[in-house]
Amino acid sequence: MSKLMVAMILVGGKGSRLREITQDTAKPAVAFGGKYRLIDFTLSNLVSSQIDAIGLITQYEPYELMAYIGSGASWDLDVVDGGIRFLTPYSSANDQVIWQKGTAHAVKQYFRFVKDIGAEYVLILSGDQLYKMNYQAMLKHHLETHAEITIAATKVPLKDANRYGILDVSATGELVAFNEKPLAPISNLASMGLYLFNTSVLEGLLEDGSTEETVDFGENIIPKAIREQKRIQVYLHNDYWMDVGTVESLFQANMDLIDNPDFLNLNQSRNMPVYSRSLNLPPHLVEGGVVTDSIIADGSIIRGMVHHSVIGYECLIDQESVLENVVLLPGVIIRSGVRLKNAIVNKQTIIPKDFVSETEQVRLFSGEHFREEAKTIV
Repeated sequence: MSKLMVAMILVGGKGSRLREITQDTAKPAVAFGGKYRLIDFTLSNLVSSQIDAIGLITQYEPYELMAYIGSGASWDLDVVDGGIRFLTPYSSANDQVIWQKGTAHAVKQYFRFVKDIGAEYVLILSGDQLYKMNYQAMLKHHLETHAEITIAATKVPLKDANRYGILDVSATGELVAFNEKPLAPISNLASMGLYLFNTSVLEGLLEDGSTEETVDFGENIIPKAIREQKRIQVYLHNDYWMDVGTVESLFQANMDLIDNPDFLNLNQSRNMPVYSRSLNLPPHLVEGGVVTDSIIADGSIIRGMVHHSVIGYECLIDQESVLENVVLLPGVIIRSGVRLKNAIVNKQTIIPKDFVSETEQVRLFSGEHFREEAKTIV
């Protein structure tokens, strides 16, 4: 089997900044926008880009993610010559378990998968970002500029730039310098953590050096490539992009989905559609409730008032409850008399009767937050 390009999806570590949401769930399996999971966007981009040789590198809490993706049929990835393969931790001949130490180390552990595919180019992706991109356009840019490495980049708010790898680029689009999470960034052009390598170049960077030199792409591999004077180009992504790594970013992305009807063109099936796995649930039901400016997923029952909120599948909102700027992950039950504003409620959480939280800052609620004596947060 030989392909022009193979994709390696990194599903991330514990995702601790999402707190209880990722307590037993890998970040790419986190629900978004009522019906989606974060991984849907990466997989759909690959399908639209006609890339069907995919390795998904798992480590932390992989069960839910693997069960959701299954054979990949929902994304037309259940193909004989290619398809999606789960690359899981394994033990070596001396019974040593191979744990991933970072993004580059993870790819290094499974480089045999890349070699077996026989692809000329390797696309390194994250499984927890919200964006649309045709990776074939990125490959075209890579070829036209005679690059050995291409990094996808986008502009972020300067106040948030210290969360990302910041790029210094020449007038011809060539990477001059790379600063991983600088304390005082001088630019807002950020790496998306999306890399396209010539296979032979990536293999050399991963194998040439000690394990400490090949742990992470941002901290190790890209600076090493600069030192070795590899031809590195930057591919600018000008459309919506969100790295969903915090409770606040997950909340904001859901609010963006409500506020902008053209958000990622989710309502336009002809423009790089986003596929997801159907759960074959009944339609949602508004039973005496009132819903405005909201997204309601299948299988949910609304008896209260819902405004400017995203309601996941199989949720129940009882009478006399009022929700505003709220994100409910799947399976949440809101008892009667509840008032919530600016909140995310984790999956399978039951909010007790008459509970009130109407803070200006975004709050995350999970089942363990509720005790008999705690009824109100102000």
